[in-house]
Amino acid sequence: MIAQTINQTLRKVPAWPLYILAPIPVVWIYWLGITGELGVDPAKKIEHQLGLWALWGLIAGLAVTPLREKLGVNLIKYRRAIGVITFFYVFAHLLTWLVLDVQFQNVWADIVKRWYITVGMAGFAIMIPLALTSNNLAIRKMGPVIWRKLHKATYAVALLGALHFLLLVKGFQWEPILYTVAIVGLLAMRVNWSGLLASRKVAET
Repeated sequence: MIAQTINQTLRKVPAWPLYILAPIPVVWIYWLGITGELGVDPAKKIEHQLGLWALWGLIAGLAVTPLREKLGVNLIKYRRAIGVITFFYVFAHLLTWLVLDVQFQNVWADIVKRWYITVGMAGFAIMIPLALTSNNLAIRKMGPVIWRKLHKATYAVALLGALHFLLLVKGFQWEPILYTVAIVGLLAMRVNWSGLLASRKVAET
């Protein structure tokens, strides 16, 4: 009953305002940096916050299917917008690192030597074709079956994003661990465990 009420309300709310609202947090965090509200190293704080928002976007995108299947809440029409906005935050995160943090110095050396950067760049590279094909024209050209297969690469992006955060932090910290658990848990909810167990029993007989 609650899910039905939520779905009826969501039918009246279009996805397009999300694209308009998405840049506001980026402008806000940069404004805080410009006005000195982020301390002595604003670039690092902006970079970190944009990375967190990107990770939240990945988690939100992964949560759409489980919410529909487990709770009956249908957010499918927002999933594409969530994905595009997540790419926008990842791109802003990358640009902040390139322009404000390392200032285009020793970029390739950092990518090769620092594992967390290597992993992050791999995730970003995978996201590029996903972002470029997040439109109706791409679906028509590719066909829905191939398009869905391509966009399952989002799962790899989410895992790489979690690993990027785990490798980035120093020492034991709960925050990246909790994000990793959330991502792995959401991916595990997509697996047909009963089917896998049944197949294993058949193979053993």
